[in-house]
Amino acid sequence: MSVDMAVKALDESVGKVVLIKLKGGKVIRGTLQGFDQHMNISLETAEEVASDGRSNSLGTLIVRGDNIVMISPPPS
Repeated sequence: MSVDMAVKALDESVGKVVLIKLKGGKVIRGTLQGFDQHMNISLETAEEVASDGRSNSLGTLIVRGDNIVMISPPPS
């Protein structure tokens, strides 16, 4: 996927719930509020999702792009 396609997919996901996998295996779900050229992500109503399905509320969160392994946009 080219950078332009990735930016377009993220742009279309603003205001929607996305799933983010981080280095170290943590998974965070939240409403995408915005992003920048470094793929730093701003999330609202973020929550950490455990492997057993439980979640821990984190609130508003900024995730540094260096720590992101994958961003899953909402289903179309």
